[in-house]
Amino acid sequence: MRLRSLTWVVSVWLLAIGVEADTVPFASGESGRLFSLHGSNTIGASLAPELVEDYLIAKGAQDVSIRARAEANEYRVEGRVANNPVYVDVAAHGSGTGMRGLASGEAQIAMASRPIKPSEQELLADFGPMRHFDAEHVVAIDGLAVIVHPSNPLNALTVNDIARLFSGEIRNWSELGGPNRPISLYARDNKSGTWDSFKSMVLQGDYSLDAHARRFESNDRLSDSVSADPDAIGFVGLASVRRAKAVDVSQDGISPLGPEPLYVATEDYALSRRLFLYTLPGQTPPLVREFIEFAQSATGQRRVAEVGFVSQNPVSLKPAIHPDAPPAYSDLVRHGERLSINFRFDSGSSRLDNKALWDIERLQQFMSQPANRDRQLQLIGFGDAQQSEQRALVLSQMRALRVKSALREHEIHAASIVGFGDGLPVADDREAGRIKNQRVEVWLFDPAASTAVNGAKAELMKARELINPGAVSGVWPQHKK
Repeated sequence: MRLRSLTWVVSVWLLAIGVEADTVPFASGESGRLFSLHGSNTIGASLAPELVEDYLIAKGAQDVSIRARAEANEYRVEGRVANNPVYVDVAAHGSGTGMRGLASGEAQIAMASRPIKPSEQELLADFGPMRHFDAEHVVAIDGLAVIVHPSNPLNALTVNDIARLFSGEIRNWSELGGPNRPISLYARDNKSGTWDSFKSMVLQGDYSLDAHARRFESNDRLSDSVSADPDAIGFVGLASVRRAKAVDVSQDGISPLGPEPLYVATEDYALSRRLFLYTLPGQTPPLVREFIEFAQSATGQRRVAEVGFVSQNPVSLKPAIHPDAPPAYSDLVRHGERLSINFRFDSGSSRLDNKALWDIERLQQFMSQPANRDRQLQLIGFGDAQQSEQRALVLSQMRALRVKSALREHEIHAASIVGFGDGLPVADDREAGRIKNQRVEVWLFDPAASTAVNGAKAELMKARELINPGAVSGVWPQHKK
């Protein structure tokens, strides 16, 4: 069952509230190259140059422009400060090249459309822990879109179907209920983080890419080629769907979702991914640190949305209730709106991950807005399949409690926590899927809904026959003036 479309929220995303960053005007003697970014074409093709352009303008540079350089997928963003030229170089040749650029000193920022690999952490180990908050920065959320020609009648595919298609195991569209036509495969090149993400999320070590697949360095060129070939299927970053048709994607046994903003932002969509900027921990030059903060700010995240990715600025929406949701969950959330934030944790740990730490700051700004000050946050924890249903339930409640405690440290008050164990998985039970399932959703309720919300939680408590009802359900806290 397909949930109702939420593509209209792209325009809402542009108005969302996030964390603002202060930029200090350039010193009058500033000149020359400020820093360089190397790595992912997904980030470097448009997002990074436009963020840099915005940043230079915010710092007072004049006549700022983006200029393509002689080598493909390289750009220079340049301007003037008191008649002195200043510029930032962007080289977008794949995520791996960014890490090598950091190691050699050619780049001060690595762009990556997937997490840093263990081998890359080892390459950079002398500089410090590359998964530390000071080194790893989620700049945007992207959906890896599986695209076909607009005339293709298929609307949804499972991850397994996609893997069989790209491995050559399925060679004719008729095998999937389509026309009797051979399939043309279009894939990103081996240097691409988009390819790394596809290989990890779809092929998963069980399949290899068919040797006949055409390979592309550019997302946009791949998409344009698919939209010109009725027999084609390919994969691109969300910002590069262009004139092609994106199909809904699911894992076996889980309802399909399209690469739509809410489900990509919360990372519930099967092929959602994070886009990263990496810097050397403890060795980040002041201008680079300021640029990272600018990219994370509300202004920077609005640019993320305008380019075509999904902003991390929080918004609240009233989505259709998931068709696989437990009845008690449906009874609770139908009274509220869902925020575009899911809190997640470091692998095998109760520590909130680096994105979650920024999301707490964003949520603090969101809740400080006059329209939200009297509204109540509800944290709903989920987990992966455990040895017993009770253990999964307890762990999901502990995750929600961990988030509640972190929010309290920022003077954000949430209602009593609720856990649903493994009752609503968004991914399979492989390692990456387990991490996605271990999450805390954030819902927002108006004061007028307090009676209904407390009633729904009381019914949940009663059904579970909890010994300590206060751990799961409680009365609506009074807002402190």
